[in-house]
Amino acid sequence: MGKHINIAIDGPGGAGKSTISKAVAKKLGIIYVDTGALYRTVGYYAREHGLSVNDVKVSELITPMLDNISIEIRYIDGSQHVILNGEDLGDKIRQPDISMYASAVSSVPSVRAFLLETQKELARKNSVIMDGRDIGTVILPDADVKIFLTASNEARALRRFNELIAKGVEVKYEDVLSEMNQRDHADSTRAAAPLKAADDAILFDNSGYEFEGSVAHVLEIIEERTGVKRIEE
Repeated sequence: MGKHINIAIDGPGGAGKSTISKAVAKKLGIIYVDTGALYRTVGYYAREHGLSVNDVKVSELITPMLDNISIEIRYIDGSQHVILNGEDLGDKIRQPDISMYASAVSSVPSVRAFLLETQKELARKNSVIMDGRDIGTVILPDADVKIFLTASNEARALRRFNELIAKGVEVKYEDVLSEMNQRDHADSTRAAAPLKAADDAILFDNSGYEFEGSVAHVLEIIEERTGVKRIEE
């Protein structure tokens, strides 16, 4: 791609940010950055080292751990892999309870500062589509296009439920919905970079959209705003 562009996709869990962003990145020939995977990785490390997600001292306990954490992002066959202290974690960070650990550690300013430069550096060096909860407001405030992707709670929970079932994870829909509601509340009320749409973001509620329709609509927004055309039809 000749033109350097940065695309910010924000929104709550289960809105399809990751799958849509990944598909759009492929069609545009740019890098997809899953920032949530970084917070999940820190949360995974914290869980493995005895931190309780309900501990009121999460901030005090996780901050010293950061000195022992080394995170690297690699792209293998076009897919993002997060390497924690030399280990490719794969789907380990997708375990259901890691969502709450990710939310807990993402509310800690020292964790956000720890990961901030990694994300900004990727965007400086590459054309990227980056998804998360504060990309357009904090990470890439000057992004060429900002989209806030959302859907109804029930639609998002059903998508996440089906995704987990497809991966062989035994889980109940009611538990996924409850956990998602808790995560939404935690993310939107945290003091550090709460989940919210940037003032100049385009709101896209894809509750009634199939996957391909959502991808097509996001592509249309990007092409209209940047003039960049897809390389893959």
